[in-house]
Amino acid sequence: MNPKSDYIHKRYGPMREKSLQNALSHRIAKDFPRVGGERIRQLCAASILAVVKQHLRPREHVQHGQVVWLAVSLNDPPARQKRLRDTELVPVILDLSTTADAQAILERVKPQERLRRKAIRLSEQAHAQGALLSNVDLAMLLNRADSQIAALLAAHERQSQTLIPRRATLHDCGSGLTHKAIICRKHLEGKTADQIARETQHSLTAVDRYLSDFARVRHCRQLGMSPEQIAFTLNHSHHLVQQYLDLEQELQSPIVKELESNNG
Repeated sequence: MNPKSDYIHKRYGPMREKSLQNALSHRIAKDFPRVGGERIRQLCAASILAVVKQHLRPREHVQHGQVVWLAVSLNDPPARQKRLRDTELVPVILDLSTTADAQAILERVKPQERLRRKAIRLSEQAHAQGALLSNVDLAMLLNRADSQIAALLAAHERQSQTLIPRRATLHDCGSGLTHKAIICRKHLEGKTADQIARETQHSLTAVDRYLSDFARVRHCRQLGMSPEQIAFTLNHSHHLVQQYLDLEQELQSPIVKELESNNG
């Protein structure tokens, strides 16, 4: 080996170890000495950097009127006693203010309608990026009460018979009946479970569960059982049973009854 080359390697080689990953590895070794050896610490540091990189967006990637927001992953539904800190979060870029929003103001579009359009746009953008916004997310982004957002979007869903992709509908985090009613109504219209799943952006498993639970609750009610007895028999919460009983009442319109009889 050339002595000069060895000298350069010896002097300048250590400069390659000046990295954020090595700094993190060192900090892990200092603060958490029982984590493991160098290889484990390097893996931990690399994982941390991957998360940081995912959550940062270069300035050129975010345009005027856009914001970066952490939303819950579409593939990480809620569970009993599962906290938000234990949930996978996905950074999404949302169009908070657009030229279309400004144009709507110039055209004297009513504030409620502008709010509805913006809430739907933000929800659909997050969903397209593999995440879901909650009503509280939308409330914070739009500086409105979450109850106002929930009522506004639920009214739109009832009128249009379409679901807005958000946690309340796709993760069933809300107390509303809108998405259950839409799914059950489509079933009464004669649509198959896979058709309903595609149209409502739900999984086939979720659609089957809603329809099955609704049918079983209705059957128990027809047998004369009380909500408490139904909840005990089906091993459901009283709240869920009452939701389906309310849903049955909601669907008892002449049109729905005619659909149900026609589809036998």
